[in-house]
Amino acid sequence: MSDARTPAQIEADIVRRREQLAETLDEIGVRVHPSTIVGDARARVAEKVDRTAGRAFAAVHRTVDGVRARFVGVDGEPRMDRVLPAAAAVVLVGLIVLSSRSSRKHGE
Repeated sequence: MSDARTPAQIEADIVRRREQLAETLDEIGVRVHPSTIVGDARARVAEKVDRTAGRAFAAVHRTVDGVRARFVGVDGEPRMDRVLPAAAAVVLVGLIVLSSRSSRKHGE
């Protein structure tokens, strides 16, 4: 089997292959360049931070909506049957903390 190509065709193939190889080597050079590697790493970290922040925002939003639903009715009015006991509990805890601090200062 003989190659039916002319020397000019063979030379054109060689030139085309060299150009393809040069393009491939340039692409590899860009991919392994330190600034490209750092940029890719930064992009991955930023993506993870954005995803984590988004999840945290959604969790906080769900929690706030849940708390609001417990203390505010669908009409937007506070549900006093739940607000007053919660407020009393907060005041009681505050008094206990203040009392505890006061007794520690006098005990020193």
